[in-house]
Parts: sequence; C-alpha cells; structure tokens
Amino acid sequence: MAVIAAVLWAYDEINNLNPFRRSTAIANAFSVLHLELRLHLDLELPLNHWLAGHLTLGRFLGDFYDTAHFAVTLALLFWVWWRHPARYRFFRNALLGVNVVGFAVFWAFPVAPPRMLVSAGFIDIVAVAHSVGAWSTGRLASQANEYAAMPSLHVAWALWCAAVLWVLRKDLLSRALSAAYALGTCFVVLATANHYFLDVVGGAAAAVVAGGGALLVERRQTYGWAWR
Repeated sequence: MAVIAAVLWAYDEINNLNPFRRSTAIANAFSVLHLELRLHLDLELPLNHWLAGHLTLGRFLGDFYDTAHFAVTLALLFWVWWRHPARYRFFRNALLGVNVVGFAVFWAFPVAPPRMLVSAGFIDIVAVAHSVGAWSTGRLASQANEYAAMPSLHVAWALWCAAVLWVLRKDLLSRALSAAYALGTCFVVLATANHYFLDVVGGAAAAVVAGGGALLVERRQTYGWAWR
C-alpha cells in the first residue's frame, strides 16, 4: 500500500506540471506522429476511424481502457502476494520499475495523446462513446495526466500482467489469456486514440527495462550482493 501511495504521489506531482507544458506536449505529439508517417507505422488513425464507426464496441473498449488497466493489474499483484509470496518481491519491483521509467519520460518528454490532435483527424472514442471513465472531461479530468502518452503504461502494465500469468501458470488457457490481454490492450490504446504506435513500442521497452532491473536486483539479493 505504501508503494502504491508513493506511485500515486509521483504521478500527481507530474500531473501538476500540465498547465505549463501544453504547447510542448502538443509539439512533441506531432513530432511522434510525423516520425511514424515517415516510417509507415501510423496504424492508430485508420483503427481509430474504424472504431468510430462502431460506437457500441467503442463504448465497451473505452470502458476496458479506463478500468482494466488498474483492476486487472492490482488484482494480479494481490494474487501474487497471496498465492506466490516467494515471487512477489520480483514482480512488485518490476511493476514499480515500469512506473519509474514511465514517470521519468513523462517528466522529460511530455506527449499529448492522439485524441487531442483533432486537426490530424483523431476522434476521442472514450468521450464520444460516453465510456464510464471519460478522463478527458468532467471531474476526472483534474486527476488525469493528459500529456503522458509516451510510453504507454497501459501496454507496459498489460505486458507485466501477461508475464505474471505466463510465469506462474503453466496451463494453455492461462497463457492464451495472457497473450490475448496484452495484444488486446495494444489494439485498444491505438483504436481509442489514446496512444501512438511508438507509445506501444515505448511501453514494451519500459516493461523490458523494468523486468531486467528487477531481475538484476533479485540476483544480487539471492547471491548475497545486496546493496549496502
């Protein structure tokens, strides 16, 4: 609980900078989009327009985007603590590392999500479909970090969840669900115009870096090389 509180505090501190860096975040967003166009990686706009034509599905995916990110991740973290205490420290450190990497990038390189680039043709599916947690409007807007698109923590957390199930459950169904959840999250963040394709890549990179860091800490402690 203390770790969760510390993460939320850090996120809130970064969020407090938002009024001062809108122009920078918008400029960085267009830079990311232009790079994708040059590399032919701009998948998010066609996916977004397709989903805009299927708003019933858009409402469901918007709700998934807003709720699964926290509910699934925290439920799995509790499950690891409860059922696999010997593995808890590693997975907790990996999840914490994901957030540290993400927050560092949010601080240094704020990026507005595609849904804020109306001039580029993007549609805010969560707002248009009136999903349960429309972070960009209403009371929740003050608690949302509007300029934290890069890297996608939704994707990084989803990969963490997939890794937890893949490592701790050996049955085919669990592993299929873990892969489906990670791939489904990638699709949702792109189609709802909340992240760019490069954000997805960044989220995967953050998960790999955090996992590597957690593994290094685990090995140091296992072999008696603990930090002093």
